[in-house]
Amino acid sequence: MEVSGNQKINDFLNDVRSISLEQVEKINSIRCIFNGASQELTEEIKYGGLVFLKSGSLIGGIFPYKKHISIEFSNGADFSDPSGLLEGRGKRRRHLKIFEDQGIDDKNVSFFVEQAING
Repeated sequence: MEVSGNQKINDFLNDVRSISLEQVEKINSIRCIFNGASQELTEEIKYGGLVFLKSGSLIGGIFPYKKHISIEFSNGADFSDPSGLLEGRGKRRRHLKIFEDQGIDDKNVSFFVEQAING
């Protein structure tokens, strides 16, 4: 289990764990991708999920739903997406949906996290 020094984050992860061990494991794997990509990121609980900020600006977040996890990217509309994996039609935001039977690598999460951080 990825433990945080932030009690709100620990409470969030414990809440998800009480519903689905598989989901909390995927969330922790995605957290590792974000946090491993940059030392500059901070984590907070906002909007019902775990969000990542760089220099105080929201770059993305992880949001659990009943049947999937959504990885949101604040400026995803600007990302390179040669495989057409990103979903959403808003002006700026795009997201990836990770379903229970699907691996994180299937959605090339690291590729998009790098763009979120360096974009």
